[in-house]
Amino acid sequence: MTLSRELLDILACPQCKGPVAYASGPEEISCTACRLAYPVRDGIPVMLVDEARPLDGCGCGDSC
Repeated sequence: MTLSRELLDILACPQCKGPVAYASGPEEISCTACRLAYPVRDGIPVMLVDEARPLDGCGCGDSC
């Protein structure tokens, strides 16, 4: 299942209020600034900081 473009356009990271990106495998919404990934359950994004998982690595491009 994919999320509509309209929904993705209005979603923002609940922690930093920055832009988010959608990934389909595993289905989640991610914020590169906060390095958090929010799950999508049954087609509904769960945009709660307590439900987010940290993204792997630090985002600098090195093997941190």
